[in-house]
Parts: sequence; C-alpha cells; structure tokens
Amino acid sequence: MSATEADAGHAKAADGDAFAASRAGFDSLVGWLFGAQASNLEHAELETYLQVSGRELPRQLTQDHLDLRAHREQRLPEVIDTDGVSRTHVEADHTRTLATVFGEVRVTRLAYRARGHTNLHPADAALNLPAEKHSHGLRPLAAIEASRGSFDGALEAIERTTGVRLGKRQVEGLATKAAADFDTFYDQRRAPSRDSDELPLVLSYDGTGVVMRRDALRPATAKAAATSTTKLATRLSKGEKRNRKRMAEVGAVYDALPAIRGPADILPATDEQRRTARPGPVAANKWLTVSVTNDAATVIGGVFDEAQRRDPGHQRRWIALVDGNKHQIDRTHAEARSRALDVAIVVDFVHVIEYIWKAAWSFHDEADPAAEHWVRDKATAVLDGNARQVAAGIPRAATRRALSSSQRAGADACADYLINKAACLD
Repeated sequence: MSATEADAGHAKAADGDAFAASRAGFDSLVGWLFGAQASNLEHAELETYLQVSGRELPRQLTQDHLDLRAHREQRLPEVIDTDGVSRTHVEADHTRTLATVFGEVRVTRLAYRARGHTNLHPADAALNLPAEKHSHGLRPLAAIEASRGSFDGALEAIERTTGVRLGKRQVEGLATKAAADFDTFYDQRRAPSRDSDELPLVLSYDGTGVVMRRDALRPATAKAAATSTTKLATRLSKGEKRNRKRMAEVGAVYDALPAIRGPADILPATDEQRRTARPGPVAANKWLTVSVTNDAATVIGGVFDEAQRRDPGHQRRWIALVDGNKHQIDRTHAEARSRALDVAIVVDFVHVIEYIWKAAWSFHDEADPAAEHWVRDKATAVLDGNARQVAAGIPRAATRRALSSSQRAGADACADYLINKAACLD
C-alpha cells in the first residue's frame, strides 16, 4: 500500500481505529521479517533494509496522529486576530504540507475566514507549526550538519540519516534562520550555578581568517581574488586562500575546572610519561560570540560583559587566554582598568610552540628528527617559567653559528616573541 493510499484510507476510518494504516504498515514489516527473503539476509543487509523501509512507519504514525487531531478539532465560538478582526466563517479540510524528519505529512485543520483578510488556523498554533514547510525537527538538523562543513555535505548527511531530500537553497535558508536565534538564546540563558563561584573564570578571544564566498569579500580583496589563478578547479591549494578570507574575531567565556600539571604532563617525552600524564582543565558553562567584521574591541567588550554578569562582585579569579596579539592584550588591560579588575593574561601555549618551531628551522634542516628534541627542550623550559632565558639563548646560538640574516630570521622572531610575552608566560 502506498503512502497516499494509506493516508486516504485512514481519513475514512477516523471514527474507528485512528492508527489502522500504521498497524497495517507495522504488520507488513513484521510479515516480511518472518519471510524467507529476510531469513537469507546478512545482518548488514537487514540493517539497510530496516533503515530505509522502516522510515515509512514513523511517518505514517505521524500522519495518523495529525489526522486524528484534525478529526477531533472543535469549532471555536469566536476567533479574533491581533487587529481585532473577527473571523465569523469557518471552513473544514484546509490542508498544508509539513516536511518532517520522517518525510512529508499532510496537516488538515479548520480555517477561520473574514472577507479581505488572510485565513487563521488556530490548530497551527497548537501544533507550533513553522510558517514555512520544514519542521522544527529538520531545522536544527540542517543547522548542525551545515556547521560541520559544506552545504552539499549537509544535504548528503540529512538524506543519509533521514531519507529526506532537501534542496541546497533550502538548507542554506534553514541554517540562516537558525543563526538568527543566536542572541535571543543567550538573552534567555540562566545564571550559572552557585557551584561555579569558586572556579576560575576564563575569558578568551582570537582572530581567525575565514574563507568566504566571493560575493561576501570586501571590494579590494574581491578584486585581488579575481586576478589570481588556482592550480585545481574544484578546491584551493596551499597558499591560494590568500585574498579569499575575511578576518573574524571569536570570543568565549567559561568556567574552568582547574588541573594542576607539570611540563611532562603537557609535553610527555616517554611512554611512561604519556601513560601517567594528568588530564588538562575542563571548560564548563561555555558562552561564545563572534564578529565577522573583525571588531575586536566589541568582541572583547562583550566577553567582559558576560564575565561581569557571572561574577558581578569580582570574587573569582579572572584569566584572559589570548594568542599573543598586542591589540588583544592592550584591550584586555583597558577593559580590566575600566572595571577595577585584576585579570591574569596567559598566552595560549599552542601559539608559543609555533614560534619555537620557526626557530628550530634556523638550526635544523626541514624534516630533521633532531628538531623535535630541540623544540621539546625549549618548550619545556618555557613551561617551567624560563621564557626569558630561552629567549636569550636562541639568538646567542644563532650568532655562534654565524647564521645569515635570512637563516636566523625564525630564531630572532621567536626570541622577540618570548621577550615581549614573557609576563604572560610565567
């Protein structure tokens, strides 16, 4: 029996067994499982069959339930819209389509009418139906899958999971609508639990380049991108993302569950150290914000506002985790002064070790295994609180080896970075 035939048959049986079509579908599926064909399948083939054929059952259950609600809908004595217009005429059997995670269903309800005005359907409000076709179950699924990668990938993931086939523009629209609730979501959030009062409060922000659609680039960047060439037709190769990005500023606030660790826990050198390494801190109650206009001042100000909301009395330990950008550090000091706060600034070690790797190539050939040992030694010393000593030793080593200006460029850049950020590396 097709879905259309089942739906039509059920409408006639609404006064009797409202879920007759669903029961028939279930019995049919069970009957097939009893049969010889199913008995000869391997488990993977059985999974595939049930995953595909079994999707019709929850769709039919949903349809049967909606039809039952339509059959039970009672005419209201009075319906008045927000403009005070009364709907005095009622028509039955007005339908609309709803695309759900199980497939498309039909919603039938009463329409309350008034000449010169659009129809009202109180049942739509009772069901909290969206104005558009796609259900509130499909919307978060589209947003989640779109956030994982491309819209094409989201289409494939949704169809693979649910069997529902959407258009690319539909997924783009659903993801955009989901993002529109970002600020409202945070405005309605609850205050953190009092259990977090003793935990450090971490503020973090970072600038990152985001590859954009060409029509979203700034004019000068778009002009440069238009004159560039690419090696491949379907993707950008290494170095080709230049002139295709816009800078975004990302900010976060979270409560940190502390973890006391030593350098060997962070950079274990042996199997024994890896086995016994203590885990790192855990972030809880995360809050996020982003500016695609690269407005660092606004993002950092927003981060401080959220931290202030969590700790208005400044009773907790505030820690700012940054990537070493001077403007970020200056803005952190300015915000802290304006709020009479003592904020400890810590440079993210991931950025530190990248500079140490740059220095390593001043002393080692590329892919030389000895570079790993050199980096570990210097990085461990920084973690031990000896950033200034490391910064002093690297240029001396470059001088002793009589390296040219180009050869020692990475070493000098690392030394300058460690000296400038030493106060944030204690």
